[in-house]
This record gives sequence, structure tokens and C-alpha cells, in this order.
Amino acid sequence: MIKLRPILMGLALAGAMIMAPGLVQAQKLHLDPAKVMGPDACGECHKSSVAAWKGSHHFSTFKTLPRLKEARAIADKMGVKRIKSGSDCLSCHFTSAMVGGKAKPIAGITCESCHGAGRDWIKVHSDFGGKGVKAENEDPVHKTERYAKSVAAGMIRPGNLYSVAKNCYSCHSVPNEKLVNTGGHAAGSKMELVAWSQGEVRHNVWYTKENQVSAIERLRMIYLVGRALDLEYALRGVAKATKKATYALKMAKRAKKARKRIKAIAKLIDAPELMAMYKAAKSAKLKLNNEAKLTAAADAVAKHAKALAAKYDGSTFGGIDKVLPKAKKYKGG
Repeated sequence: MIKLRPILMGLALAGAMIMAPGLVQAQKLHLDPAKVMGPDACGECHKSSVAAWKGSHHFSTFKTLPRLKEARAIADKMGVKRIKSGSDCLSCHFTSAMVGGKAKPIAGITCESCHGAGRDWIKVHSDFGGKGVKAENEDPVHKTERYAKSVAAGMIRPGNLYSVAKNCYSCHSVPNEKLVNTGGHAAGSKMELVAWSQGEVRHNVWYTKENQVSAIERLRMIYLVGRALDLEYALRGVAKATKKATYALKMAKRAKKARKRIKAIAKLIDAPELMAMYKAAKSAKLKLNNEAKLTAAADAVAKHAKALAAKYDGSTFGGIDKVLPKAKKYKGG
């Protein structure tokens, strides 16, 4: 069961983008507040999903994070008085929407944090073909069109594994050098995507209703895409580093581990995209003042990761089952 680790996970991002409003403009919000509908809108259809979310740390962080002494300590070092107001914490730790004409945090990490702000697609997504028509008797042609229109309007569907997971790593990699070097924040979470996606909200509730763990084929793909994103974002971190200090050193160390891990995985299954990722990552030296080459390497890793996610369904990747985390390792999320 989930015990203390999810709390530590929250701490790992406690203030994960905290900047002093008077010194540096707060990072652009992850979602456009004017387009955020809020979790209740999703819950009209996805009741079991939202119920599972309300028992998660992604839900409770809205109230607990600002009260954590660790978060307060980081905020103080960064010169931030109010974590929920004017700080870069808002981008990763909270979901903001327009309230009384102003953007304000309304919840923790929500459905839209991963699947995109819903204003432009939620009605299309929930229309199965007219009054009285439900998902189980929706016309297949209409379903295909509905999916396409939803995506075109900005929805990130669960099937687009790379894009959904990218939202996880864009925050859990903590891409903020000053926050680490000055605020004393950890340089990213020690994240493995299977364990962190199957612990609380298992992202499979629409199909199982009981919040069951995803099928083994899906777990394999989650693992592979997660490892690829770990490498990609570590490279991006090194690329943006400007000083030989904690952030740069930690990002370089993470990139080395991620690169080595990808090479090892490539020996277990037949997926040439993995070795292509390794070679791309190996082509750029992990050093300061090498942003162009490191960014190009990260972009190449992303390209191969997207191709991997789109091409395979995990059914032939039994060779990696031995490295997948066991259920006892599942955390929050």
C-alpha cells in the first residue's frame, strides 16, 4: 500500500518552480486558466476516476503542500511569501482557473494537468452521438470522429502515451536551476513511470471501473516511454544549466544513468528505437555551454520515443518484465 513515499513525492516538488515574484516573473502556467473546466466537469462522466483521484496525493497537495515545513523552507530561501500566489509552484502543483476575472488555483494536480485544459474539447469528447446515446452503443464511425475532433481541439488522449507522460516529466524533472542551487530543492524526483502511475489513480479506471492495474502490455509501454523521457529531460536539464553547481552535477549524473539504462533495455527486446536514443544521447557531451548539441540530442530522443510509443503495443516486449517494478513498489500519483 501507499505509505510515506507519496508524501516524499510531494516534497520532492515542494515549491518545484518557486520564484520570487519581485525578482523574476513567474513561469507561465502549465494550463491556460481561461480554458480550465475543473475536475467536477470531468467527474460528470468519469465518476470512478475522480473518486480515485480524491483519495490521491495529487488531490490533497492543494491543502497540504503550502503547510509543509519543507515547502516553506524552500519558499523562504527563494523569497516567496505565499506559495499559492504569484509563485511558479502554481504551474506544477496546482490547477488554476479564472475566478472572478482572475486566475486562481482551484485544485491540486487534476485530470486536465495531464489531458489538457478542457474548454475546447470537453463537449465534443462527451457527445456520443446525440441524446440517449451512451458510450456502449456509440456508432464506431462517430467514435473515431469524436476522438479526432477532441484531439484537434487540444485533448491529450490516454492512447498518446508519450504526450501524457511528458506532462509528468516536465514537472518531476524540476527544470529550475535556481530553485535547486539557491532554494535547496532536490534536482528532480527519482521517478519510474510504472510505479508512479499505478499507485493511486491507475489511469485505467475508464476501462475497469475498479481502478485496477493496467494490463501487462500497457505496463511495458509505460516503462519504456518513462525511461525515454527520463533521459530526454535529464539532457534538457544539463543543456539549460549555467553553473557548475548542484543542479548541473545532478542533471549530468541523471543523464548518465538514464543513458546507461536505455542501452541495457535495448539488449532485452527488439526495438531499434532504443539504441537510436542511446546513440543520440551519447553524441552530446554532458557539460556546460553545450546547449545546442544537448538540446538536439534531447529532441532526437523525443523523436524516437514518440515513434516507439506509436509503433508498438507491448505484446512482444516480455523481455523487460523482469525489470518492471513489482506492485509493492507502486507509489502515489
